Amino acid sequence: MRHIVVIGAGITGVTTAYALLERGYRVTVLDRQRYAAMETSFANGGQLSASNAEVWNHWSTLFKGMKWMLRNDAPLLLNPRPSWHKYSWLAEFVSNILHYRTNTMETTRLAIAARQHLFSIAERENIDFDHVRRGILHIYWDKPSFNHALKVNNMLTDGGLDRAPVSAADIRKIEPALNGDFYGGFFTPSDSTGDIYKFTSGLAKACERQGALFLFDSTVKRIACNGQIRIVYTASDAGGVTTEDILEADGVAICAGTGSRELASMVGDRVNVYPVKGYSITVHLDDDHSKASAPWMSLLDDRAKIVTSRLGADRFRVAGTAEFNGMNRDIRHDRVKPLVDWTRMLFPGVNTNRVVPWAGLRPMMPNMMPRVGKGRLPGVYYNTGHGHLGWTLSAATAQMVAEAIACEMPLEASKVG
Repeated sequence: MRHIVVIGAGITGVTTAYALLERGYRVTVLDRQRYAAMETSFANGGQLSASNAEVWNHWSTLFKGMKWMLRNDAPLLLNPRPSWHKYSWLAEFVSNILHYRTNTMETTRLAIAARQHLFSIAERENIDFDHVRRGILHIYWDKPSFNHALKVNNMLTDGGLDRAPVSAADIRKIEPALNGDFYGGFFTPSDSTGDIYKFTSGLAKACERQGALFLFDSTVKRIACNGQIRIVYTASDAGGVTTEDILEADGVAICAGTGSRELASMVGDRVNVYPVKGYSITVHLDDDHSKASAPWMSLLDDRAKIVTSRLGADRFRVAGTAEFNGMNRDIRHDRVKPLVDWTRMLFPGVNTNRVVPWAGLRPMMPNMMPRVGKGRLPGVYYNTGHGHLGWTLSAATAQMVAEAIACEMPLEASKVG
């Protein structure tokens, strides 16, 4: 039986492992954390949102970023400190403005395709992840931003998405808990939300039941490709003792998020992932009034660049911001405060005395498209760089990379046992 090593136990790694198991491969998953979904897949905004498929490669993104550079509470923040990786990435980002429309439409199609894969997996494996299928409402405060959104909406609908404009009166009907004087919005009834951590950890357990081996607390040091894949890694036991070991396999799928760039360099590939930090808060709805005052409809506020999800009866997730500051995972009060203030302003009945902040690093490619498929060397594959849409796209890209492996490396004639 052919053996594939998947590096990364976040949403892309675990869905890739599952897709490979479906096809009959023996799978080992390596992750540097102690459990699955402990990095970027831990506490994101929760949206499964084809309606958020617009790529960021647009001149308006650059103009807003420059305008916001001196504001610590800005939705998009760029640390101007010199960094070759950051500024070379930004140069590639600008060069991909030419592909803005094409990439937005392709991302939309991919997001729509991913839905059914994810829903069927959850049903088949009986994974409870606080899934809410009420759609996603995008809200706009003024006419200019709404008019820009109309142009984006044309691209999304051309990509196959069922999404329509709604009036301010419609917004009040769709989500009565929402407090604000809005110009208009867009509603996507087919979008949904869920807890990415619950789904990923539940799917990891399903993979284990199907025979996958998970090696946690394991850090990859070297990858060699000489007719077969040889991975040298260090593992830490419960007592903190570190040992070095070797895995041999027929292939490797690199699904390591922001760590993919370093791993790709080990096998001679350039995967220009940049870590774009995002923040979230989980508001615990500890009283009946807060539960009644929090929305069930998932929202995206275009002005604040904030998204929300209701995660069951007693949790409300609010997420947003984009910070270009390298591999920095610090949780800063001045970046969390706007999320709390936004919650208080739009949902004044929600008690925010118990709020849990979190920060994660989105793995973004300069063209905002995931890197999926073969590497330069035989046996090397990628499923990484999904940016702000890893949760939305992963079930589809996992199928794509698993199919690429199946085509190049059929189950018979394995080199290793």
